Amino acid sequence: MSGTSEGPRPAAVAAAGIVRPPVTERHTFGRTAAEPSDGRDAHTRGGAYRPGGAHAAGDTHAAGDTHTTGDTHAAGDTHAAGDAPDFRGAFRAAELAMAVIDHEGTVISANDALAVLLDTEPAALTGRSAADLVDLASDSRTWDAYSAVLERRRARFRCTRRLKHPDGRTLWAEVTVVPVPESRGALLSIADISDRRELQARLRHLQMHDPVTRLPNRTLFFERLSSALEASTYDGVAYGVSPVHPDRRPYGDGRTGRIGLCYLDLDGFKAVNDTLGHRTGDRLLAAVATRLTECADQDGYTRSGGHLVARLGGDEFAILVEDSTGTEQLADLARSVLTALQRPFDLAGQRLSVSASIGVVERAADGTTPTGLMQAADTTLYWAKADGKARWTLFDPERNAHRMTRQALTSTLRPAVEREEFVLQYQPLVGMADGVVRGVEALVRWNHPQFGTLAPNRFIGIAEEDGSIVQLGRWVLRTACRQARRWQLDHPHTRPLFVSVNVAVRQVWDSDLVADVAEILAETGLAPQLLQLELTESAVMGSAGRPLQALQALSDMGVRIAIDDFGTGYSNLAYLSRLPVSVLKLDGSFVRGFRYDEGVHPSPADETIVEALIQLAHRLGLTVTAECVETSGQAARLQRIGCDTGQGWLFSRPVAPERIAEMVAVSPRGR
Repeated sequence: MSGTSEGPRPAAVAAAGIVRPPVTERHTFGRTAAEPSDGRDAHTRGGAYRPGGAHAAGDTHAAGDTHTTGDTHAAGDTHAAGDAPDFRGAFRAAELAMAVIDHEGTVISANDALAVLLDTEPAALTGRSAADLVDLASDSRTWDAYSAVLERRRARFRCTRRLKHPDGRTLWAEVTVVPVPESRGALLSIADISDRRELQARLRHLQMHDPVTRLPNRTLFFERLSSALEASTYDGVAYGVSPVHPDRRPYGDGRTGRIGLCYLDLDGFKAVNDTLGHRTGDRLLAAVATRLTECADQDGYTRSGGHLVARLGGDEFAILVEDSTGTEQLADLARSVLTALQRPFDLAGQRLSVSASIGVVERAADGTTPTGLMQAADTTLYWAKADGKARWTLFDPERNAHRMTRQALTSTLRPAVEREEFVLQYQPLVGMADGVVRGVEALVRWNHPQFGTLAPNRFIGIAEEDGSIVQLGRWVLRTACRQARRWQLDHPHTRPLFVSVNVAVRQVWDSDLVADVAEILAETGLAPQLLQLELTESAVMGSAGRPLQALQALSDMGVRIAIDDFGTGYSNLAYLSRLPVSVLKLDGSFVRGFRYDEGVHPSPADETIVEALIQLAHRLGLTVTAECVETSGQAARLQRIGCDTGQGWLFSRPVAPERIAEMVAVSPRGR
């Protein structure tokens, strides 16, 4: 250390004395630079110096020493030779690597353990900067904490550093710096924690990787995804990536500020587990993981760097592409994955073939969150499944907006029925022979507080799915019957209008439709003959049991039954003779082929089909209504071939009930 040998010293300064270096100009804490350095500690000056012995009675500390208080040690001092521990010897012999540094961070003294750790001699460390030895100046946060300890503004500093050993190997060190009491210096200790770090790394690997495929698991995937988004956002700010040109690479370092994800699910994997067992299923997952890794490595090598392949759970995998170059890169990757998985798998003598559905998302990293990216990927994967499986689908913001709107409607539909946010509009059903309004079709509208007025095609399907169609349908039926009765009472001298109401399949199955109709007719006073219920072909096709009984009971009650959109469904003519049907409503797709005016040539096939259907219906005692009549040419042709009533914009758009009251008398043909 200092080259001197000292005996025990007073307890008050013993700890500081152990590590005090020879007195030199650089390390004179309180002494002037002119004081001589005679190789002995300042505690021995002014008294007898006894190598290895104790201080003599009356030994005092030099006036310039910062560690003295002017006290003298009595002859009977308890720290006599042999009673106090040899602190300097303990410092040298300690297995923990240590060094004493001054208030500027310069090494004053280092023990043998530190020298061995750094593969040098203790004397070679004296005068070195401790921050350079253990890399404490590499980041501002560490440097600030370290400086705070040296300046006595902090009681302790600890950090972990990765150090390069002179022989080339890497070691992990835990560095601790604490101030030395009654001194301006500090004690630096360095513990080699390489073995502990290696064990932690092994445990983390087990924790963060899937045991079946050896791929990163869901936890590691999201950790990597979060880091990638944070890094891209930081680099975008640091390097000035423009949001207008997100594909522009700053300074040619390969960063694009974008991120891509292929989220895939194996089609029919459950059948493999159920029929061949989970062991075979695990082998298949491992084989799939290998092929995915090969595809990712090939794309990463030829494009922008390595990609992360992870198993998120079950048969779901993800390929994360950091700094993607655009949707084309992700599309190419998805195609290569589909091609790779189409090749049969040979597993322990069993040959298996699988396919996958892939959701592809590629976007700017700035403003993207892990949750948002995964929601988009999950939605896109669902689209790929719904579109037929064994394919990849790219995220479509417009399609997603429609899905989000649908979800919003789904969550608010039931409360909207209770709040009565719905209204009815009515479209006239006009006699083709005389242009007189015979009846009206009730069409429901939703006055949504956020999306405005919504047509039935925006929410009826949702209502059928969640069952709220029963409650909504009952409200529509009651409101329409009440309105029809009011027209009848307001115009007693004109022919009463019938009202036609659409009925969903679920209303027939999930409610007592017959009882509902009977109750509403009795409540409103409307005659059964003035109510027409419209059902689609799919609703009545193959009707048996309860639906058939309900339709028959309604017909026996006097209610008319109409088949809506006839000609576009099953078109099984046999059920027309078995069901109590009164009216056929021809789908508008046939009527559109009747365009004589505006230079549109009519479709002979459509005319032939419509004419045949009208003749068949009349022979069965049914009336026919044509939908989507928009021109006078269509109306004229329909009249000539015997169509009974028409409905469409030629006569009127759906209107409020007040407008229908004006049409109760004979309505002139026109817009």
